[in-house]
Amino acid sequence: PDDPAVPSKSWRKIKNMVHWSPFVMSFKKKYPWIQLAGHAGSFKAAANGRILKKHCESEQRCLDRLMKDVLRPYVPAYHGDVVKDGERYNQMDDLLADFDSPCVMDCKMGIRTYLEEELTKARKKPSLRKDMYQKMIEVDPEAPTEEENAQRAVTKPRYMQWRETISSTATLGFRIEGIKKEDGSVNRDFKKTKTREQVKEAFREFTKGNQKILIAYRDRLKDIRATLEVSPFFKCHEVIGSSLLFIHDKKEQAKVWMIDFGKTTPLPEGQTLQHDVSWQEGNREDGYLSGLNNLIDILTEMSLE
Repeated sequence: PDDPAVPSKSWRKIKNMVHWSPFVMSFKKKYPWIQLAGHAGSFKAAANGRILKKHCESEQRCLDRLMKDVLRPYVPAYHGDVVKDGERYNQMDDLLADFDSPCVMDCKMGIRTYLEEELTKARKKPSLRKDMYQKMIEVDPEAPTEEENAQRAVTKPRYMQWRETISSTATLGFRIEGIKKEDGSVNRDFKKTKTREQVKEAFREFTKGNQKILIAYRDRLKDIRATLEVSPFFKCHEVIGSSLLFIHDKKEQAKVWMIDFGKTTPLPEGQTLQHDVSWQEGNREDGYLSGLNNLIDILTEMSLE
């Protein structure tokens, strides 16, 4: 007979189901920010205020190092990887756990969102992409050249570089990816949000012009900037495709975290980046600090309005 001290498999299964079902039920409701950055399917809820994110080798390397870096308070706490249902996941703190019906904004940082090696790779095999041409004309029918219109296709490097010029990425060093309001509605229509005024408009809508929240965001960003300036991790990594996640709720709690390090790449031994000078191919500069400075300036202006 089964050892009574060892719960039977079926009981364990039921216990797990009971344990997981409330999370699963409320998961979509509670984590709409996942839809903001197009991460649907790569997250799972976990117990004890944690979430699981599909395992990514480079992200795990970064999180491991960040746990020992001065930036630790500004990134989700990382608890190693776990295997669930045959899939590997990185386990980290749920940043929304302490908020009540939070509003969430995802800002992708940097003056480009692709790695230099992606551009080089795409150039080596410059296949014509009809899907990218389609995406291009949906945003701006005037964007393709005559030749591209004739082919009804564009190359990936061309699309990648064009994509950064229609939003505020190339000019301000960040772009808004999406906003989720407390009622659960999600807006990802920021592809053409380019000017400072348009960015301010998005922040006004996001914060309902609440001065206390705007000031809290500004101060948190200043803390992040001061920490980045002394961070050994930041000095020696090309930070691409990483976002700042803004979260506030009706209690006027407001926090910002650095998230998404899947494309963040260490530099060769002894090399460092300044993060606030312009990018020329080969220098690997990502413009992260330029974007952060612009965000701080914009929030400062708004807090004085």
